[in-house]
Amino acid sequence: MLQLTRLFKIISAVARYRLDNLIDVERLPFFGRLFIYLLPWRYFIKNDAPRAVRLRKSLEALGPIFIKFGQILSTRRDLLPDDVANELAKLQDQVEPFPAEQAVAIIEKELGTPVGELFARFDHEPMASASIAQVHSAKLHSGEEVVAKVIRPGIEKVIRKDIRLMYVFSRVLITVVREAKRLRPIEVVRDYEKTILDELDLLREAANTSQLRRNFHNSEELFIPQVHWDYCRKSVMVMERIYGLPVSDIESLKAAGTDMKKLAARGVEIFFTQVFRDRFFHADMHPGNIFVDISNPAEPKYIGIDCGIVGTMEPEDQYYLACNLLAFFKRDYRKVAQLHVDSGWVPADTAVGEFEAAIRTVCEPIFERPLKDISFGHVMVRLFQVARRFEMEVQPQLVLLEKTLLNVEGLGRQLYPELDLWETAQPFLEKWMNDQVSPCGIGRSIKDNAPDWLLSAPQVARQAIDGVRQLHGHQQKLMEMQEKSERQAGRMKGLGIALVAGAVALVAAPELVEQLNWQAVTMASIGLWFLARK
Repeated sequence: MLQLTRLFKIISAVARYRLDNLIDVERLPFFGRLFIYLLPWRYFIKNDAPRAVRLRKSLEALGPIFIKFGQILSTRRDLLPDDVANELAKLQDQVEPFPAEQAVAIIEKELGTPVGELFARFDHEPMASASIAQVHSAKLHSGEEVVAKVIRPGIEKVIRKDIRLMYVFSRVLITVVREAKRLRPIEVVRDYEKTILDELDLLREAANTSQLRRNFHNSEELFIPQVHWDYCRKSVMVMERIYGLPVSDIESLKAAGTDMKKLAARGVEIFFTQVFRDRFFHADMHPGNIFVDISNPAEPKYIGIDCGIVGTMEPEDQYYLACNLLAFFKRDYRKVAQLHVDSGWVPADTAVGEFEAAIRTVCEPIFERPLKDISFGHVMVRLFQVARRFEMEVQPQLVLLEKTLLNVEGLGRQLYPELDLWETAQPFLEKWMNDQVSPCGIGRSIKDNAPDWLLSAPQVARQAIDGVRQLHGHQQKLMEMQEKSERQAGRMKGLGIALVAGAVALVAAPELVEQLNWQAVTMASIGLWFLARK
């Protein structure tokens, strides 16, 4: 019954915001056009707002799970038109808080201790409330100020029901709209399902937070709060409370005398450090998750929270990404195309010349503008859009990277509109590439990998010995088969000689033919044949 109620609410939102108008009816097959024309609201509900605005408002009307879906969908700029992606990026995850009594009950159930014993103070008024969880401030008995993040009660059941409905709508969309396959709706829903279900596990977020904090220990650029592991469970996470200005509060930052140019540049440096030094990056760096420590306005420091979504890079992807970016901004489109093939991002049989021409056609107009006016993130989006036409496989780590880069660049230009991201990125990438091929870099790589090589050496040696033994065994079998073949050949030769001799004897003494017992001759011949086969 609840599922039917939810379905009715979704259909009502589709009708109210006329989402059927997002479909080009004339390009549908006959039954698709008939289905759209039979929708009853087409003839009495009007909504002339831009399509992207209508889509955003419909998701807001459907509640927090669909809002979260819209936020994640906005990152798939390789699939969406620019106006839709930009509008969905405006979705704000501000949700009505749930009662503090429920938060207390979840904490006590997860930690097995009354809140009064766990904390010296627990504030029932939530600091923030989002679609997945809400946050309460508290104080430990040791005197440390902390925040407690609590998963919304019953949210997993709601999420799974909505995801089932999303899969249904995706399959209907593919059936009705011929071009829907290009948008890969089922794949998008599957990505969303994995992302949002991962966010329900606060132990995962706590582990990500600890890793990021360790990576930037004593950093002058980024501070990550400490996790209090004794108070962490799947539905509860307690960490150090942070104090800073929201990065989106630009007026307050300027009023405090913050060096905005340095703040913007440091955001770019933090991003590239995470990707190319650590291969581990915060992939949800929207303004709500970033604060600024302005205790020293001349040296502003970022504060990062909410590490539920992170990206990782394999060394091979990291190398190819750096090479791609450097080649791209040098307009070496041939190398960009070849790197995509070499990395396996596009099929091995891709015509490199055609791919190069497609990249040049899309990107050359971009470079007619000054570098400082070029959006680095949008260049990556356009590059991935071109690659998708050449059957580029979806690379989850690259999608997260693209999303994060767009966030970082957009935020940086809000802080300092003259930000030239490439001016900051190019020296970093070139230095990183030089480090990889320098003697020190090679030595560091050997040092880092030596323990693994040593540990795997006995196994490799055993495999080599087993291979040699197997080869020797095969050689022995081949020799035995050759000897057997030679014996058979010898027997056949002897039989041939005997038959020839018998034939000669019969010719020489024809009178014996009449005396031969033909049955005996036949049996003798069969016996000789079997003897020859042994």
